[in-house]
Amino acid sequence: MKVIESTGASTKLVPVIICGGSGTRLWPVSREAFPKPFMRLSDGQSLLQKAYLRACALPGVDEVMIVTNRDTYFLVKDDCAEVKVDGVELGFVLEPAPRNTAAAIAAATLVARERHGADAVLLVMPADQLVEKLDTFVTAATLAAQAASEKGIVVFGIQPTRPETGYGYIEVDERVSAPTALVPVKQFVEKPVLDVAKRFLDGGRHLWNAGMFCFRPETMLDELNNWVPGMTDCVASALAEGTRSVSSGSYVAELGLESFKRVENVSIDYAVMERSKNVSVVACDLGWSDIGSWKAVSELTPPDAQGNRVEGTAALYEVNDCYIRGQGRVIGAIGVRDLVIVDTPDALLVASRDRAEDVKQIVAQLKRDGHESCVLHRTVHRPWGTYTVLEEGERFKMKRIFVKPGASLSLQMHHHRSEHWIVVQGCADVVCDDQVMQLQPNESTYIPAGRKHRLTNPGVVDLILIEVQCGEYLGEDDIVRFEDVYGRLGAAAVEPS
Repeated sequence: MKVIESTGASTKLVPVIICGGSGTRLWPVSREAFPKPFMRLSDGQSLLQKAYLRACALPGVDEVMIVTNRDTYFLVKDDCAEVKVDGVELGFVLEPAPRNTAAAIAAATLVARERHGADAVLLVMPADQLVEKLDTFVTAATLAAQAASEKGIVVFGIQPTRPETGYGYIEVDERVSAPTALVPVKQFVEKPVLDVAKRFLDGGRHLWNAGMFCFRPETMLDELNNWVPGMTDCVASALAEGTRSVSSGSYVAELGLESFKRVENVSIDYAVMERSKNVSVVACDLGWSDIGSWKAVSELTPPDAQGNRVEGTAALYEVNDCYIRGQGRVIGAIGVRDLVIVDTPDALLVASRDRAEDVKQIVAQLKRDGHESCVLHRTVHRPWGTYTVLEEGERFKMKRIFVKPGASLSLQMHHHRSEHWIVVQGCADVVCDDQVMQLQPNESTYIPAGRKHRLTNPGVVDLILIEVQCGEYLGEDDIVRFEDVYGRLGAAAVEPS
């Protein structure tokens, strides 16, 4: 096998985390408004947090760029703030509409070139993968960055440990033996059937496609211009139409909708990787998983003597080889085996372990039926905090509203519902038309339908209140915003804000 050598030249490395998608195979924990990257694992960290910390661990990195959409921006920001690494600037590129990975990477590439010039190297990483061998990852990423500065696009290929039908593969000319060896790519192969996957494993010439890669800005832009003409021009126009902001240790580049919605919806694999003749692969063993199914998630939890893997509280009798995950409630199971049981406050999944990949079919059915459980959890995250639906029925709904210190909901009005607010913790500044008041714990106020109102937490402790809604229509789209500190006046309202 021809192994490609690298001169080891020093480069400016900018990790780019792509944080999007809906994670339908991990429903009911992953939802459209709270997708897979934000899902917490048993150690309490989300996949996004792990990706961010992994990027910060690379030598010389002083900036991490995250491409996400406007709706999840504040989730991403809050998640990263929990594990913030001092000395690393955090940048955001915000998409106004979903346009797949090629457009996301084009936008990140243009921003990186503008900030750091043509000699920078970008390391693209999905936000929803797990890498357990950090030292090996650092070694592989360093090699890939050095090679990409000289030799085009470098992708990461994972040495397979089993015949996997859920991953794409990268084929090389000869059996891969050296860890982190850099070799030419022969071709990319779609997800194979089981018999073919077994041959791939035995042959030693196929690697799992990790979806991570390094490149210089000009390399990627040239490839995109060659294979998807017009894409980079549309993305550049969207950046010019959009807004920019800079604050201490952070920057935001938001793309304009009019130009961005003209961008072709295509993945980077189809647009560039499968066509380019300028791609090499770093072959490595990173302890990698794309956490693409509940079966993959279950393998992160050690089994008990009966082969059961439990997260949460469960009472089991004659149960074998099951994965059980709960959020608060006790789960009881009797006389079953080889099941996946995932319980959330508003949805329960029961599936055969060997059918875990088919959860997306349930989500598709819920979406066709217009059921909100494919989009929202009972607890919904907002820039100002969260709300949790406690109870609802005909003409009424009860919520627990949590507002961060210093945060404020928009100045808003509802046509069809009135609201009664009762403060249980902290203090609340309330505006209702021309009336201004401050509420302490055990004090309340009534907001009639049709009145402009705003809720603010002026204190340094969390504000918690109970909201009781009454009216002929209680849908979350019954809202008119007049002012909003989070810049959402132009966005369609799908939740109280």
